[in-house]
Amino acid sequence: MSMKKLTKQLFDSFIQFLHHFKKTILLILIVVAMTLLLSAAISQWFSRANHLYLPSLGNIRMYHVEAYGGDIQNITGEGRSIDWATVYPGISTSRSFYVISRSNVDSFLRFEFVNWTFLDSDENNVTEVIALDNMNVTCSLNGTDIASKEVVYVTLTLSAGSSSDFINYILDMEVQSFSFDIVISAREK
Repeated sequence: MSMKKLTKQLFDSFIQFLHHFKKTILLILIVVAMTLLLSAAISQWFSRANHLYLPSLGNIRMYHVEAYGGDIQNITGEGRSIDWATVYPGISTSRSFYVISRSNVDSFLRFEFVNWTFLDSDENNVTEVIALDNMNVTCSLNGTDIASKEVVYVTLTLSAGSSSDFINYILDMEVQSFSFDIVISAREK
């Protein structure tokens, strides 16, 4: 049998197969097309949601204490900060460092987290109540007694909410980063 005849015979068999199973093949093509479209839509949605991250910085202000070491970064002069790196909704991030009391009397350690600022891509402040309600920082030693010149190791944990309202706020306002101040003080008892 010649190659030309074999090719024609195979082609005819294929056409006959297509004609015989045309409804099944059409159904398969529709299912494949719908699967591809649905996968693309889901992938697009996930890429939008999975790229939700917020670079952040915590500036440290100190009163009667000194914070140093661990995850603290020194900025020019006396300024110090904590780079929280990338914060994802629904995920907690911890940073640790040392605090020494510079008070002359026994005190208690106080941590406050203030001046939250959320910025969009144009560096505009887009801070809203929903953002503040969905951010939380806890401290391992907030309110702990600290003696004069005592050194303690502190861990702060930053948590970002994962509610749909918060995520929509981040997306709608195009939030690119946020910062806040960490106020550490030794207060007399």
